[in-house]
Amino acid sequence: MASLTIEELAATLQPGQAIAGLDLGTKTIGIAMSDLGRRFASPRPVLKRVKFTQDAEQLLAFADREKVAAFVIGLPMNMDGSAGPRVQATRAFVRSMGEKTQIPFVFWDERLSTVAAERALLEMDVSRAKRKERIDSAAASFILQGALDRLSSLAASRGTEA
Repeated sequence: MASLTIEELAATLQPGQAIAGLDLGTKTIGIAMSDLGRRFASPRPVLKRVKFTQDAEQLLAFADREKVAAFVIGLPMNMDGSAGPRVQATRAFVRSMGEKTQIPFVFWDERLSTVAAERALLEMDVSRAKRKERIDSAAASFILQGALDRLSSLAASRGTEA
């Protein structure tokens, strides 16, 4: 299925289906999960990246365990809105995942998500070592929460439940 827009996802999701947020890094994949009501994003442990086949297996095992209906993946656009090498790598990852699963992916602009996550962890007085461990999943939570808020807004404009 590869990718959908957030509007297309809103039209296909059923009530009670959870979605996952992903922050794709070169060494780790930050993960967050929504609740079944799709109101809140919660960070989950990061996946350590090895190579694509193993990364995909780990991610799909997680998706199966958690009954993930869709993935929202951060698209690391440059601050000026242009697409750099990391955007190309993220799109390639999603294309490759599309060959392995029917779970749809939604690209979400992640500019400043890591900055926001770092700020939140600092406010919670998390030590530097623990911040390093948690930053990718915290960023995935910010990415997912933005998408959840948009889904809620779309549902409100249609007069339906998210």
